Amino acid sequence: MKSSLSPSVIATALAAVILWGSAPVAIRVALAGYGPAQLSLLRFGMAFVLLLLYGFAVGLRRPALADLPTLALSGAVGITLYNVVLNYGLKTVPAASASFLVASTPIWTSLLAVVFLKERLNPIGWAGIFISFLGIGLIARERGHGLHFSPGAILIGLNAIAYAVYMILQKRLLWRMTALEFTTYSFGIGSLLLVPFGSGTIAAAQSASSRATWALIFLGIFPAALANVAWARAMAEAPASRISSFFYLMPVATVVLAWLWLAEIPTLLEWVGGALALAGVLLVNIWGHMSTTSVLARTAPGTLH
Repeated sequence: MKSSLSPSVIATALAAVILWGSAPVAIRVALAGYGPAQLSLLRFGMAFVLLLLYGFAVGLRRPALADLPTLALSGAVGITLYNVVLNYGLKTVPAASASFLVASTPIWTSLLAVVFLKERLNPIGWAGIFISFLGIGLIARERGHGLHFSPGAILIGLNAIAYAVYMILQKRLLWRMTALEFTTYSFGIGSLLLVPFGSGTIAAAQSASSRATWALIFLGIFPAALANVAWARAMAEAPASRISSFFYLMPVATVVLAWLWLAEIPTLLEWVGGALALAGVLLVNIWGHMSTTSVLARTAPGTLH
């Protein structure tokens, strides 16, 4: 019998997914005043500065030279690439649908873990992958209003692979770094790589509406800084395969928040597709693994300052 997660780990993981669930809604509001790359640069640049200031106060350690390549890849894939592509996709895809598509990340994480971390899926796991792809296909088809995927849905769906890579890199580094350290340094590298794409950022900040700017500030503090540190802490203190199950609650938070903030109500087909996608990833991550212990399922010793 597996031991239950501690209340603090559960609360930390829940806080992260609820804050992440608010991100697609706030991003669509902020995109009214900022370009996709400008928004990513300001959002994660702000989060990096906040985390760095906090880190100075609690004794943030410098990363080891051997960890710099992995940190650089983490920042490039999980911050720069992922967020710019997500922002472009959200210009055409409603927040609730985007959250459902992003929820495919655990599927890609499981597939990458088979290749790079020697994890094995049982038949239930592979069935879950098929069910999830079916659900994601329904969502994308509905957004495209026809027998094809809409460009925005394709971007967001493929972009989930980038975050799956980020999660695997994160899990490996959390053996040697704290949650705060990993998040701070990956944000710093990711923000630096966003600078070449952020032309016109200052002018956008001067002309953007207060509503768009407040959405940007919210994104930098809550879904970026706080949510990512919280998620890294949960990943460091408990098996990743169990913590990842909380990721499936993100679309629920997004649906509620998009309803209240943007008056977006998913269609029946989107609800069906979302239910299939969530059911599939639950199968993959709860019942779909072989009983052997894998690298991804171990706990890591790093703790949050």
